Amino acid sequence: MRNLIGIAALALVTACQQAPTELKVDGAWVRVPAVAGNPGAAYFTLHGGSEKANLVAVSAKFAVRAEIHESMKHDMANMPEMNMASGAMMMQPVKDVVIQPGDTVTFEPGGKHVMLFDVSTSLTPGRKAPLTLSFADGKKVEIEAIIVGAGDPAPR
Repeated sequence: MRNLIGIAALALVTACQQAPTELKVDGAWVRVPAVAGNPGAAYFTLHGGSEKANLVAVSAKFAVRAEIHESMKHDMANMPEMNMASGAMMMQPVKDVVIQPGDTVTFEPGGKHVMLFDVSTSLTPGRKAPLTLSFADGKKVEIEAIIVGAGDPAPR
C-alpha cells in the first residue's frame, strides 16, 4: 500500500513540474499589394503559452520595413471638418502586443496586422515567404507565410 501511495505522489509531483508550454504561431499569410510600391500586409494567429509574451516587432526579408498596426472604427461625429458619417475606419501603429498565457491573438484584415512597406515584386502567390516575430524577452520566432495575390481570397 505504501508503494502505491508513493507512486501516486511521484506522479502528482511530476505532473506539477511539466515544462512551460511555448507560444505558437499559425495561419500566417501575406497579401501582396495590388499596385507595386503600395504596402502589403501580413496576418497570423498567436496562441499564448504558459507565460506572458510581448510581441514588439515583425520583420520580413522581402520588405524594406514592417510595422505592427491596428485598424479600428473611429467616431467622426466630433470632427465636422471631415464631413463624414460616424464610423470611419482608421489605422495606427502599435508599439507592442501582449499575449497573456493561454490567450489567442489574431492578426486579421480589419484588426491587428503587419504593414509591409516596399514589398519585393518577386513574391509569387501560392508560395511561402519567411516572417520573423521578435519578442521583448529577446526570443525570435520564424514562420512561413503563404503568399496571397491582391484580389485572391484569404487562405483558410
